[in-house]
Amino acid sequence: MEFHDINTRNDLADFLEIPRKKLSYLLYKKDVNNLYTSFEIAKKSGGARKINAPLDELKDIQRKLAVALYKHKNKNQKIKNNLSHAFEKEKSIITNAEIHRNKRLVLNIDLENFFESFHFGRVRGFFIKNNNFLLSSEVATVIAQLTCYDGKLPQGAPTSPIITNLICEILDQRLLKIAKKYKLDYTRYADDLTFSTNDKKFLDLQTAFYEKLSSELIRAGFKINEKKIRLQLRDSRQVVTGLVVNKKINVNRIYYKETRAMAHQLYKEGKFEINGKLANLNQLEGRFAFINQLTRYNNKRDGNKHNFKQLSSRERQFQKFLFYKYFYANPKPVIVTEGKTDIAYLKAALKNLYKEYPNLITKNSDGSFVFKVSFLNKTKRLAHFLGIVQDGGSALKNIYNFFSSNTKEAPSYLSYFKKISHTLPVNPVILMFDNEIKSGNKKPIGNFIHHAKLDKNDKKGILEDKYMVNIIDNLYLLTVPLIDGKPECDIEDLFEKDTLSHKIKGKEFCKKENFDHSKYYGKEIFSKYILNNYTDINFWYVNTKLDTFFKVNIFIFNGT
Repeated sequence: MEFHDINTRNDLADFLEIPRKKLSYLLYKKDVNNLYTSFEIAKKSGGARKINAPLDELKDIQRKLAVALYKHKNKNQKIKNNLSHAFEKEKSIITNAEIHRNKRLVLNIDLENFFESFHFGRVRGFFIKNNNFLLSSEVATVIAQLTCYDGKLPQGAPTSPIITNLICEILDQRLLKIAKKYKLDYTRYADDLTFSTNDKKFLDLQTAFYEKLSSELIRAGFKINEKKIRLQLRDSRQVVTGLVVNKKINVNRIYYKETRAMAHQLYKEGKFEINGKLANLNQLEGRFAFINQLTRYNNKRDGNKHNFKQLSSRERQFQKFLFYKYFYANPKPVIVTEGKTDIAYLKAALKNLYKEYPNLITKNSDGSFVFKVSFLNKTKRLAHFLGIVQDGGSALKNIYNFFSSNTKEAPSYLSYFKKISHTLPVNPVILMFDNEIKSGNKKPIGNFIHHAKLDKNDKKGILEDKYMVNIIDNLYLLTVPLIDGKPECDIEDLFEKDTLSHKIKGKEFCKKENFDHSKYYGKEIFSKYILNNYTDINFWYVNTKLDTFFKVNIFIFNGT
């Protein structure tokens, strides 16, 4: 079903896959105006912005409608719109600013009360009259009821961005026509309009341009915020949607210095503030991520190749923060495995054995589990900054480099944080390897032991089933136990034969990297099977070996 197939309220309910009675109940019995919560957030420029956010039962419907509107917009858009950059896929404040980079003149204009300009009648009328919709009066009315609060589009609803962009498409084309007449480039980011040019004659024409622009905006139902008109010349700092555009796209230097100062305060005191209020690590990571997004954008634009061992000074600041968050101030013991499937096995085993290991996992009354140990998620961000790639032992070796002061391959952030904070990390970081030590340096664990220059006693301890070795401060090495007299073991060896021989769609499990996919399935499918069926798997096959394997962590929780 498409929008042009929707003729009634019931059609719309079917289209959005919601019960017809539920839609009628929300519209006429519940009253959508009662399905919002209101709060204020501080503006950067001062004052407060009021947010009206829908409650979950209405938000779910609005999300479905928003997705449908985005699909419909993309399907019917004949020419790619490079004018609107807010709330658009693959668009951002960066793509908006890029168009105005390195220009002689940049003109910023803000619209007053942008969202409030889209009142109920305007929303309803758009869906009735727009050629890409031409909806019936009944359906257009219902859409306006579902998306408006107190008679206008609210900031905070998932449908407001797409509807404002749909209604503004004609306006954008009209403003572009005016801009071209004056040799200007034009973009819009929600209520921020930006015009730029290299034509020095524009200074003599700006009054005429402004009059035509103002007239067109008034005609479209908008009003310019006269206090926020900014004409920026090349010899001054030119800013577009918060980004400096004089040469490269960049953040304000003050923003970067503030972020770096916040991080320094965190490392030194264990806490920091944003705008005078205590903040958390995720907020600081968001600031670093924003700065890094611009760095990566410029590097890509300039053709610079990435190497996590040769980062810029700004990238080093983010790298340092990531080490602090994940390996120094980690709130729980963290286990880093060679492969991603190992995590699934460990989680499945702990869920199955939660009664035996309350120090590692607990079960809530609703059946959900709470892990008291974390498993490192090897994200693209960690790969980019710390070299922690998805599979293999190189990621674990790279982590060690940031702990050690005996290698030149990476800065010793452990030493830095110990010195600046005068405290030691509380929770351990456990690097977990397959037990292939007898193969020498060819396998990940042997290569790691050689790289970290562990002494003979540590190596002997692993061979004699010690399993856990303290490398440096809170960094530990953990190996899979050896079973059944095998010289080498990986984690799959801890399962009984009946589990390993389980067939899926007629195929048998093969743990090798290269195998015949027509006859076998690999580790990823097997790990999903184990995790989905953890209640039925016999995790006590190796009994005392597995017991010892888990108990190597328990001493950390008990402080013994």
